[in-house]
Amino acid sequence: MKNSSSALRIRPARREDAPALVDLLMRTYETTWMPQMSAQADARFRASGKTAAYVAERGLRFHVCELDGTVAGMVDWEGNFIWALHVQPGMQRRGVGAALLALAEAGMRQAGVREARLETDDFNVSSRAFYARNGYQEIDTYPDEEWDSGFTTVLLSKRLAD
Repeated sequence: MKNSSSALRIRPARREDAPALVDLLMRTYETTWMPQMSAQADARFRASGKTAAYVAERGLRFHVCELDGTVAGMVDWEGNFIWALHVQPGMQRRGVGAALLALAEAGMRQAGVREARLETDDFNVSSRAFYARNGYQEIDTYPDEEWDSGFTTVLLSKRLAD
């Protein structure tokens, strides 16, 4: 059951959001990617510090969505590319992801971008379905070399209406 969108509040991320953002990214990692990884790959990922480094580097560019005062999701985009869109596993299917995606697309349109792009993984059926419902088409696949995960990356694209 969807909550009323009136309970959702989207705002720019603040420095004090960093712990909640790292937690959000780790929870989505643990429910989405970790089950697909070997124990060794999981240990490498956790030891890498990539999640905290990502938040430290780009966190103030994020927009967060609060649901009843709690950070429920985040989106990070630049130019025509959505780097990340994550929703706390326990807060999914409440309109958080759709609201964040709409914000990113509106920001792109305002900047004159005509096509949005993003990536997901081939095993991530729920993510692929979410983006398909929101008008994205899968246009390419290639090995995930950035994270050395052994996964296959799916590139998606959506023409943004003028």
